[in-house]
Amino acid sequence: MSNDLHGVLTALSTPFKHDGALDVATLRLIVDRSIDAGVDGVVAAGSTGEVGALSSEERLLLINTVIEQANGRVPVIANTGATSTIEAIRLSQAAEKAGADVLMLITPYYEPLSLEETVTYIKDVARSVSIPVMLYNIPAVTGVNLDPATVRALAEEVDNIKYIKDSSANWEQALQLIHHHSDVIGTFIGWDVYLYSALAEGAAGVMAGTANVVPAEIVAVSRLIAEGDLSGALELWKQLYPVIDALLSVPFIPAVKAGLTLQGLPAGSPRRPTADLTAEDLARIEQALSSLKQKVG
Repeated sequence: MSNDLHGVLTALSTPFKHDGALDVATLRLIVDRSIDAGVDGVVAAGSTGEVGALSSEERLLLINTVIEQANGRVPVIANTGATSTIEAIRLSQAAEKAGADVLMLITPYYEPLSLEETVTYIKDVARSVSIPVMLYNIPAVTGVNLDPATVRALAEEVDNIKYIKDSSANWEQALQLIHHHSDVIGTFIGWDVYLYSALAEGAAGVMAGTANVVPAEIVAVSRLIAEGDLSGALELWKQLYPVIDALLSVPFIPAVKAGLTLQGLPAGSPRRPTADLTAEDLARIEQALSSLKQKVG
């Protein structure tokens, strides 16, 4: 499997049974749904996958299942970051042994860390494995922003740091990463409303939780941009955007699960204490999906 990541990566939803246990059978169907739609990679145990609500053993079961189900059809990116260096190393080495193609490292998200402490954590974990590493910048959760200069320094110093997922929602920072630092690191934008803009600007790709729900449509936008048909991609994006907006305008994790369920793939409820959508929010998503279906046939 090539480790040259590009295009659309689905941040996979994690389905649960009624008793709260991981639903492995449905997880396999969710993996197949994205791969069959043409995505370029799948991400196990990311934020959309409710990583903060999973035990370490569940994370490894999730990662192993996704790797097994993908079966080499697309790269598997495993989020193995943790609140301690020792746990992140344990998870990372286990995921590498299981056959993950790339590791994604969220930085510690409980105790507030300095940028220096965060950088030390990244170096220690990345150097404990040999496969490519994707930094995961989500300062709203971690309290620390990986600014472009810091990202570049890390990529230049640690050989296997190859990618970054930027979920800062800071478009200026994203553009700096794309335009000034693509010679050392591939940038994936993790804020779904920027899908079209990021790909048009030349990002290595996008990582989208909404790709669980509308994978084929997102892939179509990505492929049109890759072919140089920006106007055709924009026309499709304008049809797709109301769905993306609807999913992001309500609590996101239950929204993704509701979107899957509305399309015939029951993904269960979020793990408590996260609640299901209200009837009003559910109706908004249902209407957006119905309108998209009418537009694209």
